[in-house]
Amino acid sequence: MATVTVTTLPWYAPPRIAQAIGQVRRYPVVPLALLMFLLVIPALLATQVAPYDPLEGSLANRLKPPAWQQGGTSEYLLGTDKLGRDILSRLIHGARVSLMVSLVAIFVGGIIGTSLGLMSGYFGGWVDAVLMRLVDISLSLPTILLALVLVAAVGPSFGTVIAVLVVLLWARYARLVRGETLSIKERDFIARARVAGASHTRIMVRYIFPNVVNSLVVLATLQVGYVILLESALSFLGAGLPRPIPAWGLMIADGRELIVRAWWVSMFPGLAIMLTVLSLNLLGDWLRDHLDPKLRNV
Repeated sequence: MATVTVTTLPWYAPPRIAQAIGQVRRYPVVPLALLMFLLVIPALLATQVAPYDPLEGSLANRLKPPAWQQGGTSEYLLGTDKLGRDILSRLIHGARVSLMVSLVAIFVGGIIGTSLGLMSGYFGGWVDAVLMRLVDISLSLPTILLALVLVAAVGPSFGTVIAVLVVLLWARYARLVRGETLSIKERDFIARARVAGASHTRIMVRYIFPNVVNSLVVLATLQVGYVILLESALSFLGAGLPRPIPAWGLMIADGRELIVRAWWVSMFPGLAIMLTVLSLNLLGDWLRDHLDPKLRNV
């Protein structure tokens, strides 16, 4: 009787490759890689990674083109600005500035907005009415006009930018948390906590807040890109961080009159802002789909 030999496919067979690719596509690999390359690593290791001091320049090397363009040099991979400062070094240190502004503004605005949102949704009545009117006022404030007024009053500084961003951000957290709290406080475990004698503060902190953390994480992730874009716009208009801080918005402003003969001065910081904000938005969308049980089960 003849024997039949069964040939098994090797481990690298196309179905397995397709399965591996499908597993990878379930996670935001590309956005995370871009964020690590453009924001996280430069922000954490700016002094070690940057080839030059971002504030020191040389007029003899002003407006050097990128290394791959005629007249460029490998010493300045992305060229130099009108003061001879290395564009790459300023981009790296600018990532640290953008990340620091975003984290501080979101942290402070998130704490204020979450606290007020919990109180508004839990107590209701006149507390809810007053706080929601404050939210409406905050959301209706014109961003640029508010920044210009503060700059005219106290001058451009890191604190001014943080104050403007906090005024704009806290209301978004308050509205989100208030809506979540209105739903959560009607559930049975909240009623049992009241019967057990738990205080209002304990109910809000111990039972309601953990149930809104997922929504807060998604909102905070999405707002990092929003804050970076807003801070860059304010710096571009002169109502944000003062010179010579290597902020991405300031770098674009410095190169706007040179866009024809020295395009690299404003092009590279603009690309950094675009890719960073796009990656953060994609990451936020993935987190929303992953953390929201309704969307996860679809």
